Amino acid sequence: MTGVNDMMTKQSDDVIVKTLSRLLIPFMQIYALYVLAHGHYSPGGGFQGGVILAASIILFVITFGLDNALRKISEKLNTIMCSAGVFIYAGIGALCLILGGNFLDYAELDKILHVGIAQARSLGILGIEVGVAITVMAAALSIFLDIATGGELFSKEKKT
Repeated sequence: MTGVNDMMTKQSDDVIVKTLSRLLIPFMQIYALYVLAHGHYSPGGGFQGGVILAASIILFVITFGLDNALRKISEKLNTIMCSAGVFIYAGIGALCLILGGNFLDYAELDKILHVGIAQARSLGILGIEVGVAITVMAAALSIFLDIATGGELFSKEKKT
């Protein structure tokens, strides 16, 4: 990868950094899921959870190198996740329209979920938050990789 920062392509040689990253990354991801799951009735939600998830992946890239990260999350998977998040958001809104309500009128979801209007609204908001989290995580990761590699990363993948 010509021109790509050597720090991005190599693993960290520091045992302490690797050990702490192995300990922190799972807890960061669990905390992100906690923030996401409790975001519809307390501070937090999809955006904050997505940023925390992206930060855990960025820590993985910094610690274990870009090549190892790309084996787990490729450009194609990242693009699919970004699109899937938007699709989830728009799909829930369109489903509310199809059921006879306004866009994102979660009360209409009770017609198919049969859980009561309050619970249908809660589940609708949670679904929206999941879509936002997936999109924010994928977009933040894409921005990080574009800045860190000077935009050369994905053009290299296509040439080989």
